Amino acid sequence: MTRRKTTLYLDDELLRAAAERAARSGREENDIIEEALRRYFGLEAIVRRIQARGDLDEDESVVVAYPGSTEDPLMLTP
Repeated sequence: MTRRKTTLYLDDELLRAAAERAARSGREENDIIEEALRRYFGLEAIVRRIQARGDLDEDESVVVAYPGSTEDPLMLTP
């Protein structure tokens, strides 16, 4: 998936929680925040269900889940 740099203003507690989770899991903070957004918007569950049905990778599954967008699936409504 294509990623774009952006600036967000988040509550200190959220940033601290993301930093702690990233440190515990050995992942980057941006990956933790992205995962949380995917879960919030339901994208992760939809993509996983589509992947389970066939041999599509994550990017291909996003296109199936949200037709018409290969750039920014979070801007679409399911």
